[in-house]
Amino acid sequence: MPATKKTKTVARKVKDRWRAKEWYKIFAPKMFNEMQIGETPSGDPTSLIGRTTEVTVHDLTGDFSKMHIKLKFKVSDVTGFDAHTVFVGQDLTSDYVRRLTRRKRTKTDHVIDARTKDGFLVRVKPMSVTEKRIQASQETAIRSIMTQHLQKTVADMSISDVVKSVISGDMAKDLSRATKIIVPTKRIEIRKTEVLEIGTPLPDEKSIVEPQPVEETKKAEATEAPKAEAPAEEVVVEDVSDAGMEEAGSETDEGEESVEDKDQ
Repeated sequence: MPATKKTKTVARKVKDRWRAKEWYKIFAPKMFNEMQIGETPSGDPTSLIGRTTEVTVHDLTGDFSKMHIKLKFKVSDVTGFDAHTVFVGQDLTSDYVRRLTRRKRTKTDHVIDARTKDGFLVRVKPMSVTEKRIQASQETAIRSIMTQHLQKTVADMSISDVVKSVISGDMAKDLSRATKIIVPTKRIEIRKTEVLEIGTPLPDEKSIVEPQPVEETKKAEATEAPKAEAPAEEVVVEDVSDAGMEEAGSETDEGEESVEDKDQ
């Protein structure tokens, strides 16, 4: 019988790719105070460019009434372990949009492209809901008025002004006033916003949101906590006891002097 050859098995070391990755902090643009909005792991900083993340306005401002508005950011630059982003879109949650739709009403979706004064090409998608059902000619007239009005308005605004107007609801109110001449609308919401072309932000761009009040209260409580833990009562008691001992000593001295005077 032919001799069988014995094969040796060599154990290969498997490299743990997860341990080789580093954690990078993701920061919002300057219009949102460059707040930290998350963290992401990566083995190569260049692979972070182009990654997107979503946060709600509530996460940035602490305003519970804005939980239905989602903001989308894309990583544009990485410095050390800090990833900086740019604004690329806004959206409403699906359950919020569903609540706005009712029977015997006309819901009309619009798509409008406009360019800001700092070079951003923005696609705005408003949604209008009327009190009752309207005709197709009225929907066409509303679309025409919205397109002309929004393009003219956005041309005089920067990208931060557009985002602020969308979040605060001023853009929806402005469109509602403009389309009122055709038919009264029950509700107008900016359902979605997309940045098609990224321009150059203005050098004097300011933040459009205030810091989170929740964090400020936590910081205030943290700074006041050590003062509350200090044994203030014990210190007061000790001071009073010392003062009492000194007063008692002075009273005894005066008593002795008075006795001596009497003896004299």
